[in-house]
Amino acid sequence: MGLLGRFKPRVAAVEDEADPGPTLNAFFDGPFYDHIRVHKKRPEHDRLTYNKHCRDSIGHHRITELDNAIMDAWVRDHIVKGYKPSTINKHIFLVNRILNMARHWGHIPHNPFQNRQIRKLPTGDYKQRFLSEAEVDAVLRACRKDPHPFLYLFAKLLVLTGARKGEALNARWRDFDRDRRVWTVPVSKNGRSRRIVLCGASLDTLDAIAVRAASLGSPTGRDDLLFVNPRTGKRYDSFYAAWHRARDAAGLPEVRIHDLRHTYASLLINQGVTLYEVQTLLGHCNATMTQRYAHLLPDRLHARAELVGKSLARI
Repeated sequence: MGLLGRFKPRVAAVEDEADPGPTLNAFFDGPFYDHIRVHKKRPEHDRLTYNKHCRDSIGHHRITELDNAIMDAWVRDHIVKGYKPSTINKHIFLVNRILNMARHWGHIPHNPFQNRQIRKLPTGDYKQRFLSEAEVDAVLRACRKDPHPFLYLFAKLLVLTGARKGEALNARWRDFDRDRRVWTVPVSKNGRSRRIVLCGASLDTLDAIAVRAASLGSPTGRDDLLFVNPRTGKRYDSFYAAWHRARDAAGLPEVRIHDLRHTYASLLINQGVTLYEVQTLLGHCNATMTQRYAHLLPDRLHARAELVGKSLARI
């Protein structure tokens, strides 16, 4: 069925008060999902989020019926259930995308949300957790003791490269150029390819991953994934359960897998690497993303500021 197979866009010339339009559920299951199935890398994530947080609560409403009272009650229900503001905002973002698409295709000729979106909740400052070298050692030791066959090597690869967990989960052996010491990510978070610089320790970790995979009977050909579940023969969906066990065992229950990427950046800065170099190594498209690490180098910034004072000392 085509992109708009189940519904055709409505146009202003044929607005009909007798036609209430589709429900939110029908619009999501029809044209919206047909669209993201073509344009998104993993549309099933949106489907899972929608099914859990929208389908039974607001999905039965017609799109043209949605108003401030309905949507404010929906957000309040999230708060009452104890969801974090950042999580609620992800759900709000999805609903805003659905409503924007409905407007774009003419399904909302008259709607309270025609010229505005559901307001996101304030989340405060961006939370970052930087592990000290002792904490890195503790969590990696806990990962090594965990029964998961790849957790230790997975975590070690992330902290040695600054890679995102999704980049490692999708990595294939053909993506690594050992001679140039470069890991090419075909499609990164921003939709572009990027190159990750490999240090000697990360190359050793790749060797250890290959040995572990071979011992478990997993293939290690050019087109094979680095991390394959030996029980299913398929790609791991995540390492969350094992990671939670390991971080709790290390006495670091608040540490996320993504904090290994932050730690990689902090270790670089502590060794005198510039923010521009960190930006390049992390694959940030612009310096704004890297500026979150600027507070890690106040002493160096003060030292640089003193250079101006010294140069003008005779004036």
